[in-house]
Amino acid sequence: MARKYNWKTGCDVEATLSVIGGRWKAILVCHLLNGRKRFGELRRLTPNATERMITLQLRELEADGVVARHVYAEVPPRVEYELTAFGRSLEPILLVMQSWGRDFKARKLAEEVQQKQ
Repeated sequence: MARKYNWKTGCDVEATLSVIGGRWKAILVCHLLNGRKRFGELRRLTPNATERMITLQLRELEADGVVARHVYAEVPPRVEYELTAFGRSLEPILLVMQSWGRDFKARKLAEEVQQKQ
């Protein structure tokens, strides 16, 4: 996929976000941390994302070398996705993001409870 990012002079954080910065990309990668998944499984795990968006995000992740796509010659065709070794290198980043999100949600819920009292 074409990106408007200057690989020679751009910020390193911007480079990371260009790979995992889509709304569903980090979520899809998190689901794939647990192992190979079929497209239908990924669709069920991300119910708020459309099928088209999941497909587009997976294609971008595949183009960036984060996800590998396996197509099996069966009827009906079976397609599975898994993280590449390069994609697995995102695990520490995503785990820290997950932890931060958990803390943020707890903080917001505590604020709501406090405001109701």
